[in-house]
Formats: sequence, C-alpha cells, structure tokens
Amino acid sequence: MPVKKITYFNKPGKLNTNAVIAAVKVMVTETGIEHVVVATTSGATALAFAKALQKKATVIAVTYHAGWHGGDIVAIKPQARAALEKAGVPLVMCSHALSGISRSVSRKFGGPNYPELIAATFKAFGEGVKVAVEVSVMAADAGLVPTDRDIIAVGGTGTGSDAAILLRTAHQNSFFTLRVREIIAMVSG
Repeated sequence: MPVKKITYFNKPGKLNTNAVIAAVKVMVTETGIEHVVVATTSGATALAFAKALQKKATVIAVTYHAGWHGGDIVAIKPQARAALEKAGVPLVMCSHALSGISRSVSRKFGGPNYPELIAATFKAFGEGVKVAVEVSVMAADAGLVPTDRDIIAVGGTGTGSDAAILLRTAHQNSFFTLRVREIIAMVSG
C-alpha cells in the first residue's frame, strides 16, 4: 500500500483551517468519501468546508450543546444557523460524546470518568484529533452519517480546524467498534 501524505502543523488553531480544507478536498476527490463532519463553534468553519466541497460531499456541522458556555447560551447564532441551512449543512447540537453527563459527575464528586479517560487518550494525538473523533460519534448518533462505511471528521483546537481523519465511526453505545483509518492532517508540534 502506498504511503499517503499527511499534512502536519507546527502550531494548533484556526491558522491551519485552509490547509485542512485543501487536504480534505484532495481526500474526498481521491476516495469518493460522501460525508465530512466538521466541528464548528460559530458555523464559519462548517460553511467554509461546505463551500469548498460543494457537490463533492455532504458536510455536517457539529457544535457545542446549549449551556456549554453557561446558562442557556447557544454557540451558533440564528443568522449562522440560517446560513448553514441555506447551504444545505445539517447542524448537530447535542451533548458531547466524550463527556456528557459524566463530566457533571466528575465536577461534583471528583475523579475521572470513562469518557474523559477516552478523550484524554485521543488528545495524545492532539485536541483536534480528539474533537474529530467526538463529533463523528455525535453525527452518527444524530443519524446523519453512516457507521458501515468510512467518513471524514474534522476538529480543531479552539476555533477553526487543525485536524482531519478518515474513520469508520460508531454510535456511543458501540463506541469501541470505531476505527481511525488514516490521519489526513494534525498538529505535530
């Protein structure tokens, strides 16, 4: 099997977004992958991917659950939601697959929980890779991506994108069937 090109970044963050978009576009073109799940805080990153991948793949946006930033605050503003809808990008806003209610338990009583241990393990590859895995599961649980064929998932550190992976995702109740097939882009520094 030929060695595939991985895009590496020295620093995390949104400065890498355009390079991740370019690498994902190449992978979609080469493989025919039909679904690209994109973590997005404001909707801007998902819209950038949707524009770049028009008619090549379905882009699914995944954002924080309501209350992530306190109170009942919703990360995606109504204008951004409307722009995503107009672009044909479904939006997933739900509990995080690798924290959820377990984080509430650890905050109240202390100590790690299983989802946080899994998240910490994926963070060994960088925050963006962990986020990519997590949003792929959230999109699968929302019924927006298949679990029986490969997809691409994109994550980042803070805002923007700095990681992309090719994977066979899974639902939360069958998480350990998830398989990361290839790293497309990630932070190495």
